[in-house]
Amino acid sequence: MLQILEEPTVRERAMPVSVEGYHCMLQAGLVSEKAELIRGVIIEKMSKSPLHIYFTDLLAELAKSAIFSGQMVRQESPLTLADSEPAPDLAIVQGQRADYLTSHPTTALLVIEIATGSERLNREMATIYAEAGVQEYWIILGQKRAVEIFRRPVNGVYQEQQIFQLGETIQSAIIPGWTLAVSDIFPA
Repeated sequence: MLQILEEPTVRERAMPVSVEGYHCMLQAGLVSEKAELIRGVIIEKMSKSPLHIYFTDLLAELAKSAIFSGQMVRQESPLTLADSEPAPDLAIVQGQRADYLTSHPTTALLVIEIATGSERLNREMATIYAEAGVQEYWIILGQKRAVEIFRRPVNGVYQEQQIFQLGETIQSAIIPGWTLAVSDIFPA
């Protein structure tokens, strides 16, 4: 990223992109499909490491076996939010595939992001997801072999945050009956 964008006076003058403007840019081919809109700024997504793909595939498989009728797992697919359009690694949303033929979901029951490198952006996404009413947000902390979970969004802020370590079990507050040992996520 350009260092000049770190200057507050420059950042104030930067022109944000609306979700609608972002969609127009996508349709015109002006934005890479490897990009996402975060707080009005178009950001190119990082390449996925083999470990990142391992976690994403494993958790998608586990989530698909836990969800109920009327719910679906979306993998690296956009959520259209107020000023952002992230493509979380996994999102469990209400509805069927046909419900999203003309628009992306505007919230999710649960979002999972994989952090195999920097955790900073994933933690900053917690506010965006809380504002969108995402009931549960998990960050898979690959290097720490732990899972950070945010729950109970109220006025754009998660009221509960907890880190689960190896030897502990996660019980989703949103997907009834879905329990997952942290050791099942991380390879030995």
